[in-house]
Amino acid sequence: MKKIILSLFLAASLATPSLAATWSAVDRVPTVGKQVLTKNSLPSTTKFVVTETDVTNSTSNSNNELYIPKTDLGYTGNDNEVAAVIAQQIGVVINANASKKKFVSNVTSALAGNFTDTSLENTALIANELSLKNMSEKDKMNADITGVDLMIQAGYNPLAMIVVLGKQPGTSLDILKSQPNNFRRTMYIYDYLSYNYPSKVKAGYNCQEYKNFLAYVQPTINERNSNKSKLAKFQKEQAKLKKERAKQIAKYKATGGLNGWDASYTILKNLSESAETK
Repeated sequence: MKKIILSLFLAASLATPSLAATWSAVDRVPTVGKQVLTKNSLPSTTKFVVTETDVTNSTSNSNNELYIPKTDLGYTGNDNEVAAVIAQQIGVVINANASKKKFVSNVTSALAGNFTDTSLENTALIANELSLKNMSEKDKMNADITGVDLMIQAGYNPLAMIVVLGKQPGTSLDILKSQPNNFRRTMYIYDYLSYNYPSKVKAGYNCQEYKNFLAYVQPTINERNSNKSKLAKFQKEQAKLKKERAKQIAKYKATGGLNGWDASYTILKNLSESAETK
C-alpha cells in the first residue's frame, strides 16, 4: 500500500511542472479580457486579436476588435500581468478623444500591407488614433491609470502594471539616470494608486521586480511624506489628476466611442468618484 501511495505521489510531482509549463499569456487573453470587459460593463462582444506587429487601437474600429501586441504579452508571467496589458490597451481607446490626436496614416498604411485578412486591413487603414507605442508619454500615462482602474474593478492586482512596464525596455533617460525601466510611467501609476487606492498599495505584489522598484522609490516617498510642502503639492496634483480623468471620460462619452463602448462612461465615472482616499 505504501509503495502505491509513493508511486502516486511521485507521479503527481512529475506532472505538476508539466501543468505549470502549459500557462500561456496568449491563451489567457480571451479569458482575462472577458473578465476585464464584463466586470467593467464594457461590450462583451469585443474580440481580442493578438498581433505579431503593433496595430493601432482606435475608436473608429468598425469590427469591434481590440488588438493586443504579442510582444507586450511576452513580458507577462501571470493573469494579473496579462490583465495589465489588456487594460492598458483599453485605456488607449477610452482616452482617445480626450488625448492629443495625430494622423498616423503612413504607419497604418504600412501595417495594412502586412495583413492577409481583409477586415484587419480595412481596420488598420481607417485608424487615426495613436497606438500605445506612438503616443506621447503623457497620453501613455493617462492610458496606464485608466487601465489600473479597470484592473481593480475586474479583481486584478493593479501593481502588476508597474511590473510589466518595468520588464519592458526603458528610455535613454532611464539608463542615464540609472532608474528602473519606464520610471516616469511606473512612478505615475504608483503615486496614483497611493493616493486613490492606498489599500492596494498596502497589499503589495509578491514578485522580485516589484520589490526592486519599491526599494528604489522608498527613499523618495519617505522624503516627500516627511516634508509638509512636498506632501501638500503631491496631494493637490493627485486631486487635480482625479478631476482631469473625470473630464476625459466625459469627453469620451460626448464624442462617442467604439460601437457600444460609450456604456463604459457610467462605470468609469463611478470608479473615479468611489476611489479610496487617505
